[in-house]
Amino acid sequence: MTPPRAFPGSEAPTLDFGGRIALVTGAAGGIGRACALRLAAAGARVRAVDRDPSGLDDLLGAARGLAGAVEPHVLDLTDLDAAEQAAAGTDILVNNAGLQRVRPLEEFPPDVFHTVLTVMLEAPFRLIRGALPHMYGQGWGRIVNVSSVHGLRASAFKSAYVAAKHGLEGLSKTAALEGAPHGVTSNCVNPAYVRTPLVEKQLADQARAHGIPEERVLSEVLLQDSALKRLIEPEEVAEAVAYLCSPPASFITGTSLVLDGGWTAH
Repeated sequence: MTPPRAFPGSEAPTLDFGGRIALVTGAAGGIGRACALRLAAAGARVRAVDRDPSGLDDLLGAARGLAGAVEPHVLDLTDLDAAEQAAAGTDILVNNAGLQRVRPLEEFPPDVFHTVLTVMLEAPFRLIRGALPHMYGQGWGRIVNVSSVHGLRASAFKSAYVAAKHGLEGLSKTAALEGAPHGVTSNCVNPAYVRTPLVEKQLADQARAHGIPEERVLSEVLLQDSALKRLIEPEEVAEAVAYLCSPPASFITGTSLVLDGGWTAH
């Protein structure tokens, strides 16, 4: 019997991104910070993009001693031209930056809706656009879009966030189809609620929108549809992101890796 064909790099016992340049948006905190540290620990040189300079300084301190390096880049992703330019020359792109506003549709501020779509959908498009020439040129690239369970399901009072994440899913699949002949994969990771400042900041808004005390939001709203009654940790999401960039995941593209604690099993 012919032995099974080993995937490229399958002999490597540990994750090694030495020599690779990664760009992570929203890197000053939460999932982005965890992703930047995980990729740097595996040897990547990480362009850490965020509009929060103090958070990037903290990240730089946390990255000392890792196999790779973290290079902080202060950037507001609403500057779409600058975002596209920042992605030039990257091997690994992690589109993570996001923001949230919880309001009924009839009360949702149009300017906030526009900003959410700009940061969470149009900026990823521009970042992918900026990264692809280098990826195509070398015949290798990894795009990981940090989506959400809300890229697959909707929740009330989150019109902008849900719309942006659903759009990101489609953008990711299109990038996968176009990138496949060039050795570039594109996938989403879809966590449920993660223990991040983004989640913590929406507790009061959720309480107001649902008409319940803030202390009941976690159990009655955020975790209501999850079979596992806990928040997922940023490091768990970062591990999934790193896996999608690894040699064993080279045949995974155009899909969504769901980390939702059983939410979509309903």
